[in-house]
Amino acid sequence: MTIIRFQALAGGLFQLVIMGAGLPHRSVRYISNSTPPQRDVFVVAHQDDWQIFMGDVVARRIKAGDSATFIYLTAGDDGRDSLYWQTRERAALQSTRLAIGVDATDSTAVRCSTIEALAHAIHKCVIANTESYFLRLPDGKRNGAGFARQGYQSLRKLRGKKIAAITAIDGSAVYLGWGDLIATASVLVGSSPLADIVVHVSDPSVAANPHDHFDHRMAGLLVNDLRKGQKWNTQYYVGYALAMRAANRSTDQAREKTAIFLAYDKEMMRVNKAWSAYEEHPAFYSECMLRTYARKARPS
Repeated sequence: MTIIRFQALAGGLFQLVIMGAGLPHRSVRYISNSTPPQRDVFVVAHQDDWQIFMGDVVARRIKAGDSATFIYLTAGDDGRDSLYWQTRERAALQSTRLAIGVDATDSTAVRCSTIEALAHAIHKCVIANTESYFLRLPDGKRNGAGFARQGYQSLRKLRGKKIAAITAIDGSAVYLGWGDLIATASVLVGSSPLADIVVHVSDPSVAANPHDHFDHRMAGLLVNDLRKGQKWNTQYYVGYALAMRAANRSTDQAREKTAIFLAYDKEMMRVNKAWSAYEEHPAFYSECMLRTYARKARPS
């Protein structure tokens, strides 16, 4: 019988311990030419969202040979200075490396540059067959009110027309309204006549996904607005309410999801041990590793 348990480790990390099973071999498996390729786009609010809510799905799709695009809407700054949010970006890329199977010590594996989309400068990083875009918009706080450091800007206020524009926290771009942000995101998602596009995002429904962070909900609403008239398949994921659902991941899925999240957490702690996400809410994160819930959106 396989037993799963979480152990607290020094420094605030946790480890999924598997009794009676070895770690799976990490390698990228490419699909046959007879199967239409798929491009997966993960639109998230913060740098650790996909690891917590859909990490095992990301790993499965990459192993199947899909290309993956990550769009990070906010800087995840939590009202703090640049060292914090820049570390979060590096931590997100460490999770991406692990999901792909790229050696974390290989500094040449990541290629970053600044690209332009509809006159907006956006930080882009490429690792193997993945692309990561960091829009660096202000973190809106859980209630969508924003933080004083960034003038209380938030995605919730932008969509609700409480503010006319929102500025990236590094000053790299200004988005003149919700429509401007939607149009820019559309460019990043792009189109692919040779591959099916599947967009993954937090569920915008309060009924299906209660008690979630407003930035998560805004990401879902952005995709909901964006996909109108598109032929994309869309998967909506449960956020903070995930820990209240029944465990539904297999041993291997839970182990893989845990490893991907740990890659993020370890990078945060490497810079500042007080920045461990797990240490903030250990029970919550432990429960999330055993669960992933999603529903398929109706065709637009």
